[in-house]
Amino acid sequence: MRNYLLEDIYEEDLKKITDALKELEFTGGLDGIFYIPVPDSLLQDEQKEHLGECGPYFMALEVLENELKLELLVRARNKLRCSCVCYATPEQRNHMLDYLDNFINDLEVSL
Repeated sequence: MRNYLLEDIYEEDLKKITDALKELEFTGGLDGIFYIPVPDSLLQDEQKEHLGECGPYFMALEVLENELKLELLVRARNKLRCSCVCYATPEQRNHMLDYLDNFINDLEVSL
């Protein structure tokens, strides 16, 4: 699995990040898992075609003991297995890395 890992995050900063993710209603099905939506404008052609049946699309962010792990896999909310579920394109990846970095910076968390 390809991941973007942010390590050595203070407990109080991790709580601040988690609270902000909950406020945005990005919570997933499991505790400590958040679904960061991929903008429709960045979807691949097949993902756009499958949007009604498989979407919406997201990347999973896992909050661990003192780190954050963003999976670089674009997942579909309504289907586990489909050809539209695949690793992020460079554009999707860059957008999500920038989004996460800006999100953390906006919370005034320094890493």
